[in-house]
Amino acid sequence: MVTGLPPEFEYFEPSTLEGAFSILKEHEGAKILAGGTDLIIAMRERKIAPRRVVNIKRIPGLDGILADEGGLRIGALTTIGAIDNSALIRNAFPMVAEAAHALGCLQVRNRATLGGNLCNSSPSADMAPPLIVLGAMAKIVGPKGERKVPLEDFFAGPGKTVLARDEILIELWVPDPAINSHSAFVKHGPRTAMDIAVVNAAGLFVLNGRICTDARMVVGAVAPVPLRIKGSEAAIRGREVNEENVRKVAELAAGECRPISDVRGSEDYRREIVSVLIRRLFAEALHLELSKLRGARP
Repeated sequence: MVTGLPPEFEYFEPSTLEGAFSILKEHEGAKILAGGTDLIIAMRERKIAPRRVVNIKRIPGLDGILADEGGLRIGALTTIGAIDNSALIRNAFPMVAEAAHALGCLQVRNRATLGGNLCNSSPSADMAPPLIVLGAMAKIVGPKGERKVPLEDFFAGPGKTVLARDEILIELWVPDPAINSHSAFVKHGPRTAMDIAVVNAAGLFVLNGRICTDARMVVGAVAPVPLRIKGSEAAIRGREVNEENVRKVAELAAGECRPISDVRGSEDYRREIVSVLIRRLFAEALHLELSKLRGARP
């Protein structure tokens, strides 16, 4: 691993979106700088060597957390720390705050941005699973105008998104959860902080008594993009939430994912962790005191 100063590059700091669009369109391969917690490290380690870097932090109106009719707007330049500390998010969207708190350390959270975490398009991105589960929409702007994309469809592969070279993600809109919904975010890694997830997962369950009327679950780091496990969701809809049914859902989830083996864990290990984390999602989201649902801690 080569560390130190990154290769030489040309630096731009536009003050408007139009200025940023122009630079991105003119210079193919230019990289956007937001918090820099991923980009600068990758450049120092010579994993990437962009000739041009476009800092968008000076563009006004790209950060902030605002309650909107029927949902919540989060600017792409909002720091992970601001999300972690937001009373509004903690009260209405607790699993988003849980994911933010699980990301890195305090120093990283105070620099890293929501847009950077998503646009980096890492399969293990902590902010992606809860936002996908909630049905978040990505607001994208470019010279041709504005478009909105379900966050579930935003990721095109490791390090790749649906953004055109002259487009910028500026905002996430998150709809309010359904009445009687319960949610949780869980993460497993070698350390509880400052580490990339071996597997992470988020789930939202709508209950009528003990019957699950709707379920949405996403697992990360087990496929090229954050993965909605739709077969597992269907398996619990209309059924009672009990140990047997949750065990079946967890087994299905392990089969739905497509993990690889790498230095962080083997394919089989990741599948087992998926099974454990899905059981834990149900237990923590629904406050169930059932040891078999929680699963042995990996």
